[in-house]
Amino acid sequence: MLQDAFVLIVSGRPAQAASLARGIERVVSCTCVGLDAPLPARRPLALVVDLPEPGALPEGAAALAARLRERPVPTLVLTGTSREAAESFGAQAVLPAATPRETVLARILEMIEEAARTARARAERLDRRAEAATGIVTDLFFRASADRRLRDAEADRGTETVLAAVSEVGIRDWLDVVWRHDAQVYQHTLSVAGYAAAFGAEIGLGGADHHRLAKAALLHDIGKSRIPPAILNKPNRLTAEETALMRGHAVLGAELLQAQGDVEPAIIDVVRHHHEKLDGSGYPDGLAGAQISDLVRMVTICDIFSALTERRAYRAPLSVTEAVRIMTAMRGALDRTLMNAFAPVIARTACPDWA
Repeated sequence: MLQDAFVLIVSGRPAQAASLARGIERVVSCTCVGLDAPLPARRPLALVVDLPEPGALPEGAAALAARLRERPVPTLVLTGTSREAAESFGAQAVLPAATPRETVLARILEMIEEAARTARARAERLDRRAEAATGIVTDLFFRASADRRLRDAEADRGTETVLAAVSEVGIRDWLDVVWRHDAQVYQHTLSVAGYAAAFGAEIGLGGADHHRLAKAALLHDIGKSRIPPAILNKPNRLTAEETALMRGHAVLGAELLQAQGDVEPAIIDVVRHHHEKLDGSGYPDGLAGAQISDLVRMVTICDIFSALTERRAYRAPLSVTEAVRIMTAMRGALDRTLMNAFAPVIARTACPDWA
């Protein structure tokens, strides 16, 4: 995650910003923008905000301060305004605008070093969590394929692992690390669980409901453990007969979890019905409208968006724009209110961290 790191300077003084940038670029890439200029899509390693003039914050600077309150970045503010205005950015350091360049540069370099250490530690935690979650999902699928009892506590542990990772690093970094692994079914499972974790956070689900949503997503395709690998991994389109077998995974998964005796009915409902559509065109039961729970509707949205934007054996991944176009065209099949609520999660997959 550090190879694309950069420092962002937001300043109304181009000459001073350029001078600072030259010093910073001895260590890491640096980008300068004006106080009201559009911000880069990527999240910087550290941020310098130069507010030399007293008075109200420029519109762009005020918007940046609001964004930083939601997604903090290590920040140094150079200010000619009140300290209260500077602290609205959640700054780790505040210096007078007239501070000598070398003093400012030394403080920025200290912040870069600390931010880099933090980012490396975060990346290491993310790798460990992704490995742990992959191991748990692999074990769940293996036990299901061997007709052995699933460990519900392990499914809970995998769920909490995904929730913690997405909460810390966001959906984009989670997807990036998940897709370093090779097994497509497990990648899809962990991707959908990540989207569900991000979705639940976006709409403010409470702890138990958030866990239930992410766990349902983690288990939604468990029935694929009973589908022949030759069909799961076929490098081109399935025949009608193979499609029928593949569609059977929803019922197989629900029956498998029902036999456990300790899985929540709401989760079994998701596993059986995550391919149902509001207009009755889905499978396996042709449910429609109010027959489909909100939990199912949410996992369905996560599942479809994930499937469209993943690389498959028979096609390249679709762009976010194309996936949204396809899902928008599914009028009557998907819950429009929930689709709108999911939109910020989609945005963060295209514009990580700052969307």
